[in-house]
Amino acid sequence: MTPEDPPERSPAARGGRPVSEELRPYVTRSDAEMIDATADELQRARAVPRPAFRAELRARLAELDQKGSFGWRPRNLKATVGGFAVSGIALMVVAAIGVAGSGPLA
Repeated sequence: MTPEDPPERSPAARGGRPVSEELRPYVTRSDAEMIDATADELQRARAVPRPAFRAELRARLAELDQKGSFGWRPRNLKATVGGFAVSGIALMVVAAIGVAGSGPLA
Protein backbone atom coordinates (compact mmCIF):
# COMPACT_ATOMS: atom_id res chain seq x y z
CA MET A 1 0.00 0.00 0.00
CA THR A 2 1.46 3.37 -1.00
CA PRO A 3 0.78 6.57 0.97
CA GLU A 4 -1.61 7.62 -1.79
CA ASP A 5 -3.83 4.52 -1.53
CA PRO A 6 -6.87 4.62 0.76
CA PRO A 7 -6.69 2.21 3.71
CA GLU A 8 -8.52 -1.10 3.66
CA ARG A 9 -12.03 -0.57 4.94
CA SER A 10 -13.63 -3.86 5.89
CA PRO A 11 -12.72 -5.47 9.23
CA ALA A 12 -12.17 -8.80 7.50
CA ALA A 13 -9.75 -7.20 5.02
CA ARG A 14 -7.83 -5.59 7.89
CA GLY A 15 -7.62 -8.89 9.74
CA GLY A 16 -9.50 -7.35 12.66
CA ARG A 17 -12.30 -8.79 14.71
CA PRO A 18 -15.91 -7.88 14.10
CA VAL A 19 -17.37 -5.16 16.30
CA SER A 20 -19.77 -7.61 17.93
CA GLU A 21 -16.83 -9.51 19.46
CA GLU A 22 -16.65 -6.85 22.16
CA LEU A 23 -20.32 -7.42 23.01
CA ARG A 24 -20.27 -11.22 22.76
CA PRO A 25 -21.80 -12.26 26.08
CA TYR A 26 -24.46 -9.54 25.95
CA VAL A 27 -25.97 -9.89 22.45
CA THR A 28 -27.69 -12.65 20.51
CA ARG A 29 -26.31 -14.00 17.24
CA SER A 30 -28.87 -12.08 15.15
CA ASP A 31 -28.07 -8.84 16.99
CA ALA A 32 -24.35 -9.48 16.47
CA GLU A 33 -24.87 -9.95 12.73
CA MET A 34 -26.89 -6.73 12.55
CA ILE A 35 -24.20 -4.84 14.52
CA ASP A 36 -21.46 -6.17 12.23
CA ALA A 37 -23.45 -5.25 9.11
CA THR A 38 -23.97 -1.72 10.44
CA ALA A 39 -20.27 -1.43 11.30
CA ASP A 40 -19.29 -2.57 7.79
CA GLU A 41 -21.70 -0.07 6.23
CA LEU A 42 -20.35 2.79 8.34
CA GLN A 43 -16.78 1.79 7.52
CA ARG A 44 -17.52 1.76 3.77
CA ALA A 45 -19.26 5.15 3.95
CA ARG A 46 -16.39 6.79 5.83
CA ALA A 47 -14.89 9.73 3.97
CA VAL A 48 -11.25 9.46 2.97
CA PRO A 49 -9.28 12.60 2.08
CA ARG A 50 -8.04 13.00 -1.48
CA PRO A 51 -4.54 11.61 -2.17
CA ALA A 52 -3.26 15.12 -3.00
CA PHE A 53 -4.39 16.39 0.41
CA ARG A 54 -2.80 13.46 2.22
CA ALA A 55 0.50 13.97 0.35
CA GLU A 56 0.51 17.70 1.16
CA LEU A 57 -0.27 17.01 4.82
CA ARG A 58 2.49 14.38 5.03
CA ALA A 59 5.00 16.82 3.51
CA ARG A 60 3.96 19.61 5.89
CA LEU A 61 4.24 17.36 8.96
CA ALA A 62 7.66 16.10 7.84
CA GLU A 63 8.80 19.71 7.39
CA LEU A 64 7.59 20.65 10.87
CA ASP A 65 9.27 17.58 12.34
CA GLN A 66 12.61 18.50 10.78
CA LYS A 67 12.38 22.07 12.09
CA GLY A 68 11.79 20.81 15.61
CA SER A 69 9.53 23.78 16.33
CA PHE A 70 5.77 23.62 16.17
CA GLY A 71 4.88 27.26 16.69
CA TRP A 72 4.57 29.90 19.35
CA ARG A 73 5.14 29.15 23.04
CA PRO A 74 4.83 31.38 26.08
CA ARG A 75 8.15 32.68 27.40
CA ASN A 76 7.73 31.03 30.77
CA LEU A 77 5.70 27.91 30.04
CA LYS A 78 6.05 26.42 33.53
CA ALA A 79 4.68 29.57 35.20
CA THR A 80 1.78 29.70 32.74
CA VAL A 81 0.86 26.07 33.34
CA GLY A 82 1.20 26.57 37.10
CA GLY A 83 -1.06 29.62 36.98
CA PHE A 84 -3.73 27.73 35.08
CA ALA A 85 -3.49 24.79 37.50
CA VAL A 86 -3.82 27.04 40.56
CA SER A 87 -6.78 28.94 39.10
CA GLY A 88 -8.47 25.64 38.15
CA ILE A 89 -8.06 24.29 41.65
CA ALA A 90 -9.41 27.56 43.10
CA LEU A 91 -12.48 27.33 40.85
CA MET A 92 -13.06 23.73 41.91
CA VAL A 93 -12.86 24.76 45.59
CA VAL A 94 -15.44 27.53 45.00
CA ALA A 95 -17.71 25.03 43.23
CA ALA A 96 -17.33 22.51 46.08
CA ILE A 97 -18.22 25.19 48.63
CA GLY A 98 -21.29 26.06 46.55
CA VAL A 99 -22.36 22.42 46.36
CA ALA A 100 -21.95 22.14 50.12
CA GLY A 101 -24.59 24.86 50.50
CA SER A 102 -22.56 27.88 51.53
CA GLY A 103 -20.39 30.46 49.83
CA PRO A 104 -21.08 32.86 46.97
CA LEU A 105 -22.92 30.37 44.73
CA ALA A 106 -25.18 28.79 47.33
